Parts: sequence; structure tokens; C-alpha cells
Amino acid sequence: MKNLIIKIILFIPIVWMGCDSIEDQKGRFLLKGNKKMEEKDPKTALGFYEEAIALDSNFSDAYYNKGMAHLQLNQLEAAIQDFSKAIQKNPKAIDAVFQRGLAYLDLGANYNAKEDASRMVSKSPSDWRSYFLLGLTEEKLKNYPAALQSFQKASELTPKNSDLLVNQATIYFYQKEYAAAKTLLEKAEEINPLEPNLHNLRSMIYFEEKDYSGAVQAVEKAITLDNRQAYFYNNHGLYLLYLNQLEDGLTLINQSLAMDSKNPFALRNKGIYYTLNGDKVSALSYLEELAVSHPDMDLVQEYLTKARAL
Repeated sequence: MKNLIIKIILFIPIVWMGCDSIEDQKGRFLLKGNKKMEEKDPKTALGFYEEAIALDSNFSDAYYNKGMAHLQLNQLEAAIQDFSKAIQKNPKAIDAVFQRGLAYLDLGANYNAKEDASRMVSKSPSDWRSYFLLGLTEEKLKNYPAALQSFQKASELTPKNSDLLVNQATIYFYQKEYAAAKTLLEKAEEINPLEPNLHNLRSMIYFEEKDYSGAVQAVEKAITLDNRQAYFYNNHGLYLLYLNQLEDGLTLINQSLAMDSKNPFALRNKGIYYTLNGDKVSALSYLEELAVSHPDMDLVQEYLTKARAL
């Protein structure tokens, strides 16, 4: 009799699992995937999301989360495909539209991103992210007045978002309206003094104003707050070159290139270093190429002329 009871007890969970609905099963796979994402394991998360989709090919949330996992793995094209599937299965999936737009920007598909931004503005005009995405796309397309207008609209919808103030200050910086940019950075700092991009942008304004020591102090604060950004180190290196600390500057520029080998601004700064160091051949090897690929980049023509004169 005892053995029969044990068999019955063991059998009940098997019957219960067999009666699971598809909805329950796919939900469990989704939750397992989300757990792996929390554990910073997007590769394993992908497998769980695929299991959920195998059970329900119309599962929009699984496609969206799968796209987010691809983003963590820097698989932008795969992420875009999944976000597109999420939108196809659920046209109201605004989060997927937003993330797809950002992924398009990262890929350089700026007009695709603008289409997603326009879609968001049309579908969700009260969502600040609609105007934020539109502002980013206009910035990439160098439509600065339109970008500023979009960021300002986003700020109206979420006034305590310091990032949006930094975005607006960045546009003023591009337009060489440094006083307006600094005023906005002060407002952003009141909201969030620990925003690294705020301090980096301030350093760039100081550099343009020829306050190189102030620029160094500001970018050092940015690096203290976030030491993973290659362009912070590159900016720091440039400022040191202008303070005639050439070798220390080069070290930081090389550190930046080790983090992001394709940054043309870091390559320009190496050309500046070699010009200041009197190495004509090395300077020209950087600056002549940049003069063709990035003819409008600040300082390239100035230092190319100086290098040729060595």
C-alpha cells in the first residue's frame, strides 16, 4: 500500500504539467529569459525567448525581449528584425518602435530612425520618448533647429529629465551658442550633478573658449563618473596637448583608441600630437586621410597646413 501511495504522489505533478496551457508555458519561458537578462546573460536569454516564440509565433513581448537581448550582444541588425516582428504582431508596441529607432541610429540608418520617430509622434504624442527620438534623428541629420525644438518638447513632457537638457545644450554647442549651452548645463546639474555627459560637454565648451585647464578639470570629473567612455579619454588627451603635456596627452589618446579604434577624432588628435612633436611624416599619415574622409572636422585643415609646413 505504501508503494502505491508513492506512485500516486509522483504521478500527480506529471499530469498537472501535461495540462499546462500554451499561455502558461510561453509565459514561463518569457520569465526565464527575463531572469537571465537580469543576470547579464543575454545569450542564454535568447534561447528562452525562442522557446516562447516556438509555442506562439505571435508573441509580441517575446520578440521585443529577444530584440533587447540582441542589443546587449551588440547584434543591431538581429535586434531590428525582432523589434520589427514585435511591431508586426502588435502595432501598438511603442517600446519596440522606440528601441528599433535607436538601433537604426546606431547603424547609421538615420532616415529609418526618423520614420520610427514620426510614427511615435503620431501614435504617442504625450510620450516624451517620441520627441527625444525625433530630436536624435534630426541631430544626426544636422537639422539643428528641428532637433532643438524636439528636445524642448520632450523636456516639456518630462521637466526633471536632465539628459534632455544636456541634449539641448549639445545643440547649442554645435551652433556655437556657448552661453546658452552653459545655462542649460547648470540647470541639468541642479537635477543630476552625477551625469557624466554634462561634465564632458562642459569641458568641450571650455576648450572652445581656450580655457584648457578648466576643460581638463571638467573632463576628469566626467571620467570619474563613467570610466567606460572612449571619447572622454580622447578629449582629455586633446586638452593636455594644448597644455603642452604631449606625452601624457598621447597616452590618453591611445587609451581611447584601444577602446574604440575607429574614432576619427582620436585619429585626428594623433595627427595633432605628431604635428606638435615635429614629426611631419607621421602627422601627414593621419591628417591627409582625414582631410579626405572628414573634410569638415574641426582642426583637421588647421593642423594639416601646419604639418605640411614642418
